[in-house]
Amino acid sequence: MRQTSPASAPPSEGGRLSPSLTTPKIVFLIIAAAAPLAAMVGTVPLAFALGNGPGVPAVFVFAGLTLMCFCVGYAAISRKVVNAGGFYTYISCGLGRPPAVAGGLIAVVAYNTAAVGLLGSFSYFTRLVAASHGLDLPWEVWAAAGLLAVGVLGYRQIDLSVRVLGVAMCCEVAILLLLAAAVLIRHGRSALPGTPFTPHTISGPGIGVSMMFAFISFIGIESAALYGEEARNPERSVSRATYISVSLIVVFYGFISWVAVGAVGPGNIQKLATNQLGDLFFHLSDDYLTSALTTAMQVLLCLSLFAGWLALHNAANRYMFVLGRERVLPGALGGVHPRHASPHRASLTQTVFSLLTASAFAIAGLDPYLGLTTSMLGLGTLCIVFLQAVACLSVIGYFRRRPDRHWWRTALAPALGFAGLVLATCLVVINFDTMTGTDNPVVGALPWLILVGAVLGPAYALWIRSAHPERYARLAGVETRQEKPAEFAGSDVTGRVAAGS
Repeated sequence: MRQTSPASAPPSEGGRLSPSLTTPKIVFLIIAAAAPLAAMVGTVPLAFALGNGPGVPAVFVFAGLTLMCFCVGYAAISRKVVNAGGFYTYISCGLGRPPAVAGGLIAVVAYNTAAVGLLGSFSYFTRLVAASHGLDLPWEVWAAAGLLAVGVLGYRQIDLSVRVLGVAMCCEVAILLLLAAAVLIRHGRSALPGTPFTPHTISGPGIGVSMMFAFISFIGIESAALYGEEARNPERSVSRATYISVSLIVVFYGFISWVAVGAVGPGNIQKLATNQLGDLFFHLSDDYLTSALTTAMQVLLCLSLFAGWLALHNAANRYMFVLGRERVLPGALGGVHPRHASPHRASLTQTVFSLLTASAFAIAGLDPYLGLTTSMLGLGTLCIVFLQAVACLSVIGYFRRRPDRHWWRTALAPALGFAGLVLATCLVVINFDTMTGTDNPVVGALPWLILVGAVLGPAYALWIRSAHPERYARLAGVETRQEKPAEFAGSDVTGRVAAGS
């Protein structure tokens, strides 16, 4: 049986988004959210410096395989449940409505804070790049310009964002592949040394930190499900886009980080990355390409950060839209624009949240990167990894009594994904001060917000069930439509939930 959003709900609760997305467009949205160039320039050098050095490429492959197990189950449930609710809807299908409300609220926090974190990164790096070429403006100016552009694109139909994200993704991938080609031409086979994949190198000191940064770099791969309502063929597009995106990102991250090790040398990469950090890939570009292409890489870094910011803005919109449509959040957030068929009110809300948060940091005189980005992106990353782990359990719960369950797709793969993601969650919590770059006690306490959401979310759901049972019965935004023989209906976990049990 397949489940879709109810078409008969009141306008404020059942507004539908325009189904205009194809598989390639969803792939653009996913990969843009991962921001490949920003991950390579900003995250990989930190993994080299603070982690297990030349073993980073192997850790990226491990993280990718773990997330591929997550995606196997995620794709399986996406074929049965079509909705813009992502984690919120899937958790409801597998674990019930109270945990789903908690997951939905945590997701709202996750994507809103992650979007603000990329606002800080975009404004910080854009200011540095512009200043190096004679245009020295405060970071607040770049933040305002970026926020205006993101706000306009997020307000309109998703197709316009896809065009921008597609151009950004192609350009940033191209410049890194050009660098890799130059390294391969100069060094030949030695550009891809075997050292990163030896057990001794992989298990070296700092592997936990490297693994944390590797999982951080994959944030956004789960966002395909948010566009289920907007896909022309959601049962196929969402799962295909997820598989394609994760496969491409795993190969790309592993390959580029491997080439970087080959360019510098396995014995030198940790020391050089420690000294150069965010300039590592720019120096490699100067050496293997030209200064003009290095300048292009710097500009494309800003474009990559903008693309990731826009993708996370759109993801945050979808969560607020669905929770507003079902009155978990204020119903006004569930409005659909009459002309653009977009969640315009949710987009405006996310824009205002970003504006207020960035303004507070600016008024306090805090650094946009070390203050705004590290704290907000750190919290968002932790929440998303946690939700990915919970989603694996939801897949197992959803399929455990269904006749179409499968030993690998709906049981073993999500179980392996769950184990790996729990490990990743623990690593992020343990190394949260490393990831955020500060020992500020307020920032260090941010992970507790997940526990707060996990407690208050179910309590709020139970209050809705007591005070508004009819509203509670519509939570998770799905209605069942029989596509299997009637005797199978009683075995469907979600079917019983939809009936109000």
